[in-house]
Amino acid sequence: MTTVTDRDVQLLRDALGPLRDREQVAARLLESSAKHSFDPDKELDWEAPIEEGKWFWPPELVSLYDTPLWRRMSEEQRMDLARHEAASLASLGIWFEIILMQLLVRHIYDKSVTSNHVRYALTEIADECRHSMMFARMIQKGGAPAYPVPRVYHNLARVLKTVSTTPGSFAATLLGEEILDWMQRLTFPDERVQTLVRGVTRIHVVEEARHVRYAREELRRQMVTAPRWEQEFTRLSCGEAARVFSVCFINPQVYENVGLDRREAVAQVKASGHRREVMQTGARRLTDFLDDIGVLRGPGRRLWKSSGLLA
Repeated sequence: MTTVTDRDVQLLRDALGPLRDREQVAARLLESSAKHSFDPDKELDWEAPIEEGKWFWPPELVSLYDTPLWRRMSEEQRMDLARHEAASLASLGIWFEIILMQLLVRHIYDKSVTSNHVRYALTEIADECRHSMMFARMIQKGGAPAYPVPRVYHNLARVLKTVSTTPGSFAATLLGEEILDWMQRLTFPDERVQTLVRGVTRIHVVEEARHVRYAREELRRQMVTAPRWEQEFTRLSCGEAARVFSVCFINPQVYENVGLDRREAVAQVKASGHRREVMQTGARRLTDFLDDIGVLRGPGRRLWKSSGLLA
């Protein structure tokens, strides 16, 4: 395990400069929430019919895009795969958001209930509740099934929720939010995509921008102020979370459900240079940030490498 010296901590402090005041950050986020929050039930037209000839996810972001198997598929089968992958990603998003809500409740349990920091955490929990319901409704509207993560990782998350420290919780939060956020930023302006899906991703992008800011500021603070053992534990737990995230990103059942051979499809996704570039590009803003604040070190960095998310 990498040893972090007092000099390392001081260098990190110097690199970060003065930490932003927690209450001021929360106050600005609360102001933004008051101006730019949405009720998906009212904001989106759930009764509108599905649009013929439109994708549920941009084709370039579909896992098999530009593989030999993709080139053999009909356009109809490609669009069907995109529909199932959108449902798989929405299911993954719900799983992450339920975990996040529990971690946020743990984070504020011992803090002043009248502080801006706690008020914003509660505001974010309310956002995540709406997002989870919105994603579930989108899955139903698209006609694809929900895709739970494998049972072993579902239960592993129970352990994470029990043992995660504050910086570990916020590192996992960013992992669950930033890669999907990058993909959604490409989705909501894409006129090839279903209007409903574009609306869902637009709402999520706008509101997640605040959540990312909150998590980044708190993780930055924690990596300066946490004891050495907690910093090391964060590096390891964040690396393991990245490995699990990459495994669970698309449920391989989607391939069978559109008439493909699961083993062939999974093998081609793993061998796809395009897919590797998509995932690493989506993670780059996050990995650059984690590297800057000292999270990507030692065994944790090797776990990130093994996940395929770190170039």
